[in-house]
Amino acid sequence: MMDWYAYEHRAGEQGFSAVCGIDEAGRGPLAGPVFAAAVILPQHCEIEGLNDSKKLSEKKRELLFDQIQQQAVSYSIAFATEQEIDGINILQATFLAMNRAFSGLSVPPDCALVDGNRDPHLPVPTTLIIKGDAQSASIAAASILAKVSRDRLMLEIGKLYPEYQFQKHKGYGTVLHRELLLKYGPCPVHRRSFLKKILGEGLVG
Repeated sequence: MMDWYAYEHRAGEQGFSAVCGIDEAGRGPLAGPVFAAAVILPQHCEIEGLNDSKKLSEKKRELLFDQIQQQAVSYSIAFATEQEIDGINILQATFLAMNRAFSGLSVPPDCALVDGNRDPHLPVPTTLIIKGDAQSASIAAASILAKVSRDRLMLEIGKLYPEYQFQKHKGYGTVLHRELLLKYGPCPVHRRSFLKKILGEGLVG
């Protein structure tokens, strides 16, 4: 059995008392914001079924979303807009969303566990964990909050722009989404910097 709290316990042994996990959702899509969440879980927290959000069904993510919010010491969800993504690139926009989520925690963290191998330059000691959402309870919880929050927003965006059928693909570059982009052109929530290979330079603006 894997210890989902091994990284959190290690941080505690090093003297840290408020360890937050941070993860993002939506780096790859052609439309919509990139989301991030930060979560501080209590010690010995038991959330049955907690896992990497990509390995869970939508129904299971929704159930865990509520449980995480109920049990967390503190949590925060933030995003960077498609305009910010186009302005500073997706990596820097992801870091921006992560820093916003970190800053939004009601309990100040003294240590962070971050999914991936890129440092978002938080103001506390940070451990980068590749595939951290499959190894750390805090990061897995953050991945679920970020993923569910983004999916919910994309459903609302889908109501504003029904011709793009965002409820089916959540902005990702599926065959359907690409076909609709070629038919209708980009809408205000599309990431212009992501569309050049699909639409060509002259059709992105």
